[in-house]
Amino acid sequence: MRLRLFLLLPLVFSIFAHAQQVPSAQQQKLLDLTNQARAQQGLQPLQWDPSLAAAAQAHAQKMFDQHSLSHQLPGEADLPTRTGQAGAHFRAIAENVAMGNGAEGVQKEWMNSPPHRANILDPKLDHVGIGVVEHAGYWYVAVNFEQQVANAGPGQVEQKIAGLLRQHGIDPSQPPDAARKDCAVESGDASGSRPLFVMRWETSDLTRLPDPLEQRLSTGRYKTASVGACSGQQNGNQGFTVYRIAVLLY
Repeated sequence: MRLRLFLLLPLVFSIFAHAQQVPSAQQQKLLDLTNQARAQQGLQPLQWDPSLAAAAQAHAQKMFDQHSLSHQLPGEADLPTRTGQAGAHFRAIAENVAMGNGAEGVQKEWMNSPPHRANILDPKLDHVGIGVVEHAGYWYVAVNFEQQVANAGPGQVEQKIAGLLRQHGIDPSQPPDAARKDCAVESGDASGSRPLFVMRWETSDLTRLPDPLEQRLSTGRYKTASVGACSGQQNGNQGFTVYRIAVLLY
């Protein structure tokens, strides 16, 4: 029987199903084939994400129930929403879906399809969840890929940014309340603490400071800082994770 497949290209942006902490034998087979393909291209293996797997399994089940191949079935949320509802946090999300005969057949057709292959071999994507429903040897498959973002609370975000400031010789021990107040507004000095410089930004990457802030720090004018985090924009997609941060320099 000829394989049917479809894909959704990557998007840059809790399905309340039981999170699959350990892949089933079917899921593991597809995971191994996917990571073998990545290894052949010198890419890092994809890590298993239980939240993505829960969303993928729910979607594969819906495809089986409706005997339909689609990224969004009637009455179903779109990919970013349903993966976000399952608990995933990401800055990019992509999906391959297929109906075919077993893991090898599905994987072979994906690798022969440039858009599906691009998802599998995308170096930016680092986590994966796989859903499989099998009936009489015929597989309904959904694979969700993501570039994962750590699920960090405001205190954790502030600690990460404080650590980066210390690397630049800045003492981030000023009370965070001042920066939290300024974080919640678009401009001005809501805290009344009279900082020499205020930087506000939104990001999903907590491993680096924005270039304008690093340029300011390089002047050597500043000694201490207040760091605050507040709610970032979600752009209507629960899983697309953005942190809003303010740094006040003194």
